Amino acid sequence: MAIDPILTLDSVVAGYGRLTVLHGTTLSIRPRAITTVIGPNGAGKSTVFKAIFGLIPITEGTIHFAGEPVTGMTPRDLLSRGIVYIPQGRNLFPELSVRHNLEFGGITMKDPNMLEERIEGILDRFPVLRKRADQQASTLSGGEQKLLELGRGLLLDPLLMLIDEPSIGLAPLIVRQVFDELIQLRDSGVSVMMVEQNARSALAISDDALVLEQGRLALAGPANEVLDNPSIGELFLGGTLAGDDTPA
Repeated sequence: MAIDPILTLDSVVAGYGRLTVLHGTTLSIRPRAITTVIGPNGAGKSTVFKAIFGLIPITEGTIHFAGEPVTGMTPRDLLSRGIVYIPQGRNLFPELSVRHNLEFGGITMKDPNMLEERIEGILDRFPVLRKRADQQASTLSGGEQKLLELGRGLLLDPLLMLIDEPSIGLAPLIVRQVFDELIQLRDSGVSVMMVEQNARSALAISDDALVLEQGRLALAGPANEVLDNPSIGELFLGGTLAGDDTPA
């Protein structure tokens, strides 16, 4: 029996001002799966996330989430529907405490008691954050800051997490911990869509893979098949993925 996708993009055109990056992108994401998006620099990987999360205008095409149209919705509306976006780099309030950063993550929640309960759950899940709950976020290591970003994203009990370059700037041991958290998220029923500079490692923990080329979907399939595809390996799993994805 076919499973309906949790997210679909149909012929989406989007970009930055006069620069069009997505040229009619069509793709879908299965629920309760980790999907990694790969492709050369400038292929539109990060731009797909920004289009989904309402951070750039969509000039053509549609986006559906959980069977409902969400094209053109604001990030706040999308958060309330269960989509969380963690961009690359650090996206915290550095002068605020760990706990206050978590409180800001739940700013759309109307029940303060539920918010406090969720925060306690995050601190239980990440003991290092509980230990540092009253410290400024700027005093955390890079790995601890990434865990705080993950924890803040989890506050809203998301159905879909979009995460861009989760391993950037992290030591290999911390990368493994972050990837383990993404696996646990998937196993708990959250759909994860990821762009990752370390494409081989990301595909190794993924269920599905999407290959973008020049703002269009070039290939979609099981992650292990894409990982083992010699032509994909030659084109996309070598040095071409080592850099960042600016502006696409």
